[in-house]
Amino acid sequence: MSGRAVITGLGVVAPSGMSPGEHWDTVVEQRNRLRRITLFDPSPYATTVAGEVADFDVTGQVDGRLIVQTDRWTWMAFVAAAQALADAGIDPTELDPYDLSVIMASSSGGNQFGQRELQRLWSQPSRTVGAFQSIAWFYAATVGQLSIRHQAKGQSSVIVSEAAGGLDSLAHAARLIRRGSVVVIAGGLEAPLSPYALSCQQRNGWLSTHSDPQRAYLPFDEDAQGHVPGEGGAALIVEDLDHALARGATTLYGEIIGWAATHDGAHTRRGSGGSVSQYARAMRLAVDRAGLRPGDVDLFVPDALGVPSYDATEAAALREVFGTRGVPVTSYKSLVGRLYQGGSALDVVTALLSMRTGVLPPFAGLRRPRTDHGLDFVSAPRRTRPDVAMIGARGFDGFNSVLVIRRCGVETTSSGDGEANTSADNGAARQERAA
Repeated sequence: MSGRAVITGLGVVAPSGMSPGEHWDTVVEQRNRLRRITLFDPSPYATTVAGEVADFDVTGQVDGRLIVQTDRWTWMAFVAAAQALADAGIDPTELDPYDLSVIMASSSGGNQFGQRELQRLWSQPSRTVGAFQSIAWFYAATVGQLSIRHQAKGQSSVIVSEAAGGLDSLAHAARLIRRGSVVVIAGGLEAPLSPYALSCQQRNGWLSTHSDPQRAYLPFDEDAQGHVPGEGGAALIVEDLDHALARGATTLYGEIIGWAATHDGAHTRRGSGGSVSQYARAMRLAVDRAGLRPGDVDLFVPDALGVPSYDATEAAALREVFGTRGVPVTSYKSLVGRLYQGGSALDVVTALLSMRTGVLPPFAGLRRPRTDHGLDFVSAPRRTRPDVAMIGARGFDGFNSVLVIRRCGVETTSSGDGEANTSADNGAARQERAA
């Protein structure tokens, strides 16, 4: 095995769509998917707008027995992982079980299941909860259920670092590939929309209270006042390059070539904005480990929290690393909400699709960009094919994570007889030297 981690399959369940293609169309066409919360009555809460996965239905996709035993969050992961495996052309039953791992991120576990059972506990005379309460809302439940469903007996883990976890899961997947693993299901999904979950989220003071979906979440904008929550995310198949080529994989979306995680070393306090130096340090480490320089990065997908102090910190870190040259910056989060761990995984999908289509999508919802940030916001679609993309994410209480991906120098195309042909594009030699 080469030890090189390539992404061969994508699966998306998000407010932006139920597939990578639907998500990409939403991003490019700037369709706002935020709406007043319908999963419960949000009237008692200051935040009433969120990004919901509209009309999500697992009928026929998840066994009825599992529907009873698991939460909406896990159902989404079942669907996204199945998409990603199908997209990669991988049948888990044809793999050695010890060659398949699951590394997923989660912030809060099965909120809807927990909400229902806790209400049952405190409102009914029996004062009991269902037998599956202890596992359905447990933050590691989805990893466990996916490993059972696909008989994945390789090293598996759950990552917990709030919104940074989606990137951390992919970084850990790449580490496993370098250590000899073959295929990893990675990424993250969330379902943080229940009364109890929303109450918890409001405690940090970061949530927007604007009731207009078009104005509720405006990162880096003069009118930014916080974010709104969202559900869903993405699952990605991370695979050893040699294994992918040997089995005739038809699509190599990109290669994970660098990553880093740092911590502010201090508790998050309202109004602070976090550490510029630690976030910038994560960016530099990720670029250095990729064997590149900041000038080699063609696209940056930011955390884009929408809290003015945190946006200012992110902008300052970018200026510190990329200097006056800057780097194109784009985000779609104002269209779907902040999906926490799921959001950073979906950011990676967005960057990969940008590489594949040769389009830098516009920064959504940016009506009055803060000029003092000094960033190169993508204001309209740019026809250019990025070779290297960097994704940044930050988690509550000081987590900073950065991932660097590169467009694959080796592309495979399927011939009419089903055989995979391998060719090297003009960037292959340069990418090999960088690796």
